[in-house]
Amino acid sequence: MKKSGTGFIIFIAAAAALGGFLFGFDTAVISGAVLALRKYFDATALQIGLAVSLALIGSAGGALSTGGLANRIGRVKTMWVAAALFFASALGSGLPFGLLDFIFWRMVGGVAVGMASVVAPAYIAEIAPANIRGRLGSLQQFAIVIGIFIAGLSAYGIASVGGGAEYPAWFGKEGWRWMFWSEAPVALLYGLFALFLPESPRYLAASNRDEEAAAIFEKIMGSPEAAKQKVAEIKASLNTEHKPKFSDVFGKYGLLPIVWIGLGLSVLQQFVGINVIFYYGTALWRVVGFAEGDALLITVITGIVNIVTTIIAIIFVDRIGRKPLLMVGSTGMALALGMLTFMFVTAETNPATGQPVIEGTAGIISLISANLYVFFFGLSWGPIIWVM
Repeated sequence: MKKSGTGFIIFIAAAAALGGFLFGFDTAVISGAVLALRKYFDATALQIGLAVSLALIGSAGGALSTGGLANRIGRVKTMWVAAALFFASALGSGLPFGLLDFIFWRMVGGVAVGMASVVAPAYIAEIAPANIRGRLGSLQQFAIVIGIFIAGLSAYGIASVGGGAEYPAWFGKEGWRWMFWSEAPVALLYGLFALFLPESPRYLAASNRDEEAAAIFEKIMGSPEAAKQKVAEIKASLNTEHKPKFSDVFGKYGLLPIVWIGLGLSVLQQFVGINVIFYYGTALWRVVGFAEGDALLITVITGIVNIVTTIIAIIFVDRIGRKPLLMVGSTGMALALGMLTFMFVTAETNPATGQPVIEGTAGIISLISANLYVFFFGLSWGPIIWVM
């Protein structure tokens, strides 16, 4: 593949991975706004919990519907839809009339997250040459953790301007509104980049647009003959494939064993508790006595740890193997969470709030334990489950 072709494929993969960035940003941005939202809406713990978690219902719906949509209208147009939903969610979440429509806009963002989690990896896999497909595919996961980090960083910066998420930052609008609105420019950029992305050659070949598919492959491979051969290979594979059916995942005794394994790993990835850190990290540290600015700064540091460990996982996943990393990660997370639990259980209680107070040496140990937990998750269960 020519150098120019390499640059072309890196550009389109990076542009597609912007969906992963928005995935991470949209997931984590609410962390800095949780307590301000609870006060603004005068919400109960259950109500604010639903406001945070129901976005995941939207994500599930978006993920389930994206495959069929991408096959009907194409991968790039599906990205446009996702970008529009991200943009609408960012604006609407910052301008809610009440808790119910806030939840609605968060669910809209969840649909976009689900769509981005499906279409971007599929697009990269279909357009990337085999020799660099793994590295380019890892851009999606890397973009997600970058998005989580930038969400924490922007929340910290916005809260610093007004003195807190519940206080006005710019134009008399509270900081928590700007935290959601800060996603809108990236959503616009995602949609703009998608305008310049070529359609997936596989989708074009499946739509009998062979010449367009060959033209894209020629830009990537640098050879008209190789491009035509690649299109012919895709056409041959399409002719031997049957239309996917839900019954494909069933065997003689119910779901196929490999399906159970995949479901089990994915469920365990969520049950290890990482979403508590990403969704409630800032609120958690504030509850145990940290000032809002310090709690947001801790979230930023946690985002940096997540980025570094994801890079390490990308480097070593093919050298060390999936299973050893998962075992090391599980052991490390259990020890770190055990220490964090011990520090919380043995902490003194604030008589006014009934909440534990973490300070001094206990605070340092708790911070180290929490970030070690994120380190071991980012090294193992975070990125590797996608590979598995």
